[in-house]
Amino acid sequence: MEQKKTSLLQFSNVGLTDPLGKNQLLEGVSFTLNSGDRLAIVGPSGSGKTTLLRLINRLQDPSTGSIEFESQPLTKIPVIQLRQQIVLVPQEPKLLGMTVQETLAYPLILQQIPKAEIQQRIEQWRSQLSIPDDWLERNELQLSLGQRQIVSIVRGLVMQPKLLLLDEPTSALDSDRASQLIEQLVLLTNNSPITIIMVNHQLNMVNQFTDQILRLNQGKII
Repeated sequence: MEQKKTSLLQFSNVGLTDPLGKNQLLEGVSFTLNSGDRLAIVGPSGSGKTTLLRLINRLQDPSTGSIEFESQPLTKIPVIQLRQQIVLVPQEPKLLGMTVQETLAYPLILQQIPKAEIQQRIEQWRSQLSIPDDWLERNELQLSLGQRQIVSIVRGLVMQPKLLLLDEPTSALDSDRASQLIEQLVLLTNNSPITIIMVNHQLNMVNQFTDQILRLNQGKII
């Protein structure tokens, strides 16, 4: 059933300069995203794609303009609460010395979710994204980058966020595995209110993912 969409994220004339104030990393960025949307961000290397994701997750704050999440200024939301609702999966994720099973459970343990529910969520999402049993006891050194990307996406999904931020999630996957992942992400947003923003330079993956594309160049929307 199609979900009713409401306004989720709003950028209003957002700009960001580097810490020394010499270089403009983002300038005049404005857009609105609704719940359940899938947005792809594209552009050349250094255009500000990852920087934009970092602003949404408050790893950085804008120099100018404003960002609202569910009509509330992002800076007014406690960071821990914000990052339970907005989950960022970086391009080169880390498992922090844990096994796959431990890293999937860890964010839910921090939220004091009951053990039975933790296991149910893990089983649900690792099944959907095809994480086999023999991965569960592996650590970071025993996984490829592509495998760590899949694990980290599942780690994000078990948190049941309202907004999932994916930075080049298919960069280390072969074409079949990448296409399978994108297909699952599309199904996810079609059947739940989760919203996804994906940075991706692979235009075939972008076209499979969405028809909503934000193109950045030198920190500006073009």
